[in-house]
Amino acid sequence: MPIIVHHLENSRSQRILWMLEELELPYEVKRYERNPRTMLAPPELKQVHPLGKSPVIQDGDTVVAETGAIVEYLVEKADGRLGPPPHRDAILRYRFYLHYAEGSLMPPLLVKLVLGRVPVFGKAAQKRIQPMIDNHLGFVERELAGRDWFVGDGLTAADIMMSFPLEAARQRAGLDASRPNTIAWLDRIHARPAYARALERGGPYAYA
Repeated sequence: MPIIVHHLENSRSQRILWMLEELELPYEVKRYERNPRTMLAPPELKQVHPLGKSPVIQDGDTVVAETGAIVEYLVEKADGRLGPPPHRDAILRYRFYLHYAEGSLMPPLLVKLVLGRVPVFGKAAQKRIQPMIDNHLGFVERELAGRDWFVGDGLTAADIMMSFPLEAARQRAGLDASRPNTIAWLDRIHARPAYARALERGGPYAYA
């Protein structure tokens, strides 16, 4: 039985499609469109999970929400593929990025997006948020110096988790050619055949 991915356009759920393609696990996509006025998820998602958010997956009778939890579930289902290399330092680094992506890097990017929709005050407040984002982008750039991936010698779920905030930062928060290590990493993930297949399955995605 294939996994069902409840996929919201231009959202974190694109990472789950990509991960499933990398793992070559069978899945189906149920697409949802954002409200064009509010950009929020439609109420139908609450029929799948009480929070009404995406991504959510259904694997038989099991429903899993939250990107990080889904990623860990899929690593376990795939017998550890895309998990950390078997070394303590790598495991700690992997665990850090799995949580850092949503716990530290994404919040200021989301605040910047929301403030951008607030007339006058929002634009002024954005100037106070950007230094926080720049600090994170500088950290990531240094972390990618001399390495192709965030953990070990190959792609892991840590890279998949980091993709959405860094794609969003490139789109709207100042990530540009001045940070060549990060741009090279984005180009590297975008060149993966599994990433391209996920875009075909998920439909238009503003951050690719």
